Amino acid sequence: MDVAEVAPEAYQSVLGLEKYVRTNVDHTVLELVKLRASMLNGCAYCVDMHSRDAMDAGESHRRLFAVAAWREAPFFDERERTALALTDAVTRLGEHGVPDDVWAAAAKVWPEKALADLVLAIATINVWNRIAVTFRKDLPTEV
Repeated sequence: MDVAEVAPEAYQSVLGLEKYVRTNVDHTVLELVKLRASMLNGCAYCVDMHSRDAMDAGESHRRLFAVAAWREAPFFDERERTALALTDAVTRLGEHGVPDDVWAAAAKVWPEKALADLVLAIATINVWNRIAVTFRKDLPTEV
């Protein structure tokens, strides 16, 4: 099923949120967040797309591969680390929500508006992942 055809108004709403976060979240951080959430959600379509997008924007292969094990990798600065930790917490949102220490660390390095935009970015990629996985979005055969 192509959700854009079946529910175009809903699809356009999600696309509007996507456009907002693209405009308001640092591109490097945004691609790391999108890649990490997509890995956690098992969304091959989005992992493929966002790793290619990040490489096209100049991101190194090494950093992209390290997103899978970002806690142990030395390649990420404090802002990126807090964004990745927040991505993990929001994507795996458990019974008790985002842990206080994760939120406090992010709030320490991200101004309030930027933090709100970051959470919206994480929520948006999670919506896209759920759409792509549920509707079994195929990987492109050619890129």
